[in-house]
Amino acid sequence: MVLLSTSLVAGRDYPNTYREFVTMFPDNEACAKYLLKLRWPDTFICPACGKRKEAWSQTRSRMVCSACRHQTSITAKTIFDKTRTPLTTWFEAAWHMTTAKNGMSAKTLQRTLGTSYRVAWAMLQRYRVAMVRPNRSLLGGNVEVDETLVGGVKQNGKRGRGAHKCIVVIAVELKSPKGYGRVRMRPVTDASGDNLVPFVQETVKPGATIYTDGWGGYNDLLKCGFKHEKIVLSDSGDPAHVNLPGVHRIASLFKRWMLGTHQGSFDPEHLRAYLEEFTFRFNRRTSSSRGLVFRRLIEQAVATSPITDEKVTHGYSW
Repeated sequence: MVLLSTSLVAGRDYPNTYREFVTMFPDNEACAKYLLKLRWPDTFICPACGKRKEAWSQTRSRMVCSACRHQTSITAKTIFDKTRTPLTTWFEAAWHMTTAKNGMSAKTLQRTLGTSYRVAWAMLQRYRVAMVRPNRSLLGGNVEVDETLVGGVKQNGKRGRGAHKCIVVIAVELKSPKGYGRVRMRPVTDASGDNLVPFVQETVKPGATIYTDGWGGYNDLLKCGFKHEKIVLSDSGDPAHVNLPGVHRIASLFKRWMLGTHQGSFDPEHLRAYLEEFTFRFNRRTSSSRGLVFRRLIEQAVATSPITDEKVTHGYSW
């Protein structure tokens, strides 16, 4: 269980500045107490017997159930489970990841924290997995959906869906009278209906109005309970970024972010992780405090199951 109160106070429930961050988390013990508060905001719940009772505290952040004597750790069954990296390092990585305007690459985080490149990279990958809440709400209302090509090199000047690049499908809410809401993004192996329609079903509420181009991969949306508005670009006479401005704006921002923060370089098997980080950051762009975004990431980190190196080395299995 994770505390999701809306009446959180800066400086008490989360740091609002880096100075407050350093003051709140000076050592591993302070970090452990913060995780304890997030995991069990009211009282300890034993993972073995399920009883709500005060637990006995032992060394190395261990807890002992006063009912069944079961021993557990504050970090057990979270992404921090069995980590040999100090919690202070984990927390500082989360702070820089969420408060830096454009995030951080593993190389920059390595230099900032003084860790090895592998440790910095592995922490970022685990946090990217934690950024995806399994029960996150679906997009609704009016939603633009389209694909874009990311990375790769053009072969013989070839463009469009057949080019040798990674295909990413994007869905973005449209606000009235203008502006954009939340976004969802996912890499797909091809732009067929077998990939596009399931993506829409998994990210958008039934009954929403879906705006797409004339590509046939979206033809079955009506059968799946969506309202479907096709904008055939050849009929309108306008370029794609005029008829579907939302997805093209998101695609442009993502590519610019990848080029600026990660020098445009990525392994296709890790593309989903970068897409999820961008989604997490974009959907919280209007947050009044970057420190609150830091807290949200730690909340999701303690609610995420352990992630081993093997699970992220060759791309996490989403």
